Amino acid sequence: MLERHYAVFRFLPLASLLLASCSVHIFSGSYKSHALPDWRSHQKAVSRLTNYQIRGVFAYFSKGEKVCARFYWYQISDDSYQVLLINPLGNTEMELSVKKGMAQLVNNHGTRYVSSGDLEIMFQKLTGISIPFDNLRHWMLGLPGDALDFMLDSLGHLHQVNYRHNNQHWVVTYQGYHSNTPLVLPSHLELCQGENRIQFKIDSWSL
Repeated sequence: MLERHYAVFRFLPLASLLLASCSVHIFSGSYKSHALPDWRSHQKAVSRLTNYQIRGVFAYFSKGEKVCARFYWYQISDDSYQVLLINPLGNTEMELSVKKGMAQLVNNHGTRYVSSGDLEIMFQKLTGISIPFDNLRHWMLGLPGDALDFMLDSLGHLHQVNYRHNNQHWVVTYQGYHSNTPLVLPSHLELCQGENRIQFKIDSWSL
């Protein structure tokens, strides 16, 4: 059950971190239909990935607030994963573990929060950051998730996603892909919702 004094925990220790690693690489391409055979084949292959690791940089911008950290995403199975945020000194700022509907978040003071409900609600209450986690795993892979409104680039990979959820409009834009992996997977993506922006710069994938 979520503790009632959750509001005490915010990402304030991260707010002063340097953003030098959070540059944006602009990707350009033309849009094509979702029905492209190459897209369907790519979508099917990527959807089969259930065990992998991602390393990169996470950045959050909102009304003058800037948060940046290294992130490590360990996908263990289709419904189990772990996410770590690490500061430049190598200290863990946050550890998020999700397993079969149960979510646990441990902050940089070692305080543990557990919820069997909506992870998105718990995370927003604890950090002030809204993230649609049910779709985030798909977006990280370059898949549209529950979104029906999306566009492809000229190579048949996902370029932009429009997703409406809980009276929020999310726009996910892909600014680059890794081409040295067994599958073409994102290297830069940005999530925008109102004045809030979340950027992921993915350095490496381990499949």
